[in-house]
Amino acid sequence: MDKNKDFLYGIGSVKFDDFTIGYIEKGSFDFGGVKPESVDVDAEQVPDAPVLTLLQKNGQISPTFNLIQLNYKNIHAVLGGTLLGGEENPKGWSAPSNLMQKSGKWVINLVSGQTIIIPNGTILANPAGKLTLTEVAKIECQLKVNKPTDGSSPYSIVDSEDVLNTVSNVQTSQPVATVAEANVAPEEESKSVTTSKVTSKSANG
Repeated sequence: MDKNKDFLYGIGSVKFDDFTIGYIEKGSFDFGGVKPESVDVDAEQVPDAPVLTLLQKNGQISPTFNLIQLNYKNIHAVLGGTLLGGEENPKGWSAPSNLMQKSGKWVINLVSGQTIIIPNGTILANPAGKLTLTEVAKIECQLKVNKPTDGSSPYSIVDSEDVLNTVSNVQTSQPVATVAEANVAPEEESKSVTTSKVTSKSANG
């Protein structure tokens, strides 16, 4: 499918701390845009318009979506709680018994070729839907976009290719360091063996 980066459209995947959560209900994802907050200053001598507008808060987003692929790992990812039977192959899930807050990095890949990155998002989620043979249950989710701890931008929209290239470069650079360490290790081991032999001869001599 051809990508047109003049527009934002289509949910490809949604990741929470590198965990890809499941299917999103068709038509359920909403940016949840919140308008900027401002205060108008009026003057007695000017009846037709404010003389000044004071901005209080920038416009924000608070995305909402419905998660419909409700395997135990996906439920645990957005609702917290406990996986029963181990994390690899859980056999069930238990709801949290204490107040649960799940915050972290969210990455939303779009079909149009862009990626929305939210460094510090808190998810609010609850089970919903009907248990019938005409639809499936779902978890209604809302992301509260919080200020990152490093003071950076609360969210950004970038080309997906740039994100993939960054990840690829990081993954490629790691094996190089490992190989370099592997090349150094035998030399050090050889020096250690040689030193041991010399010491042994000196003792016997």
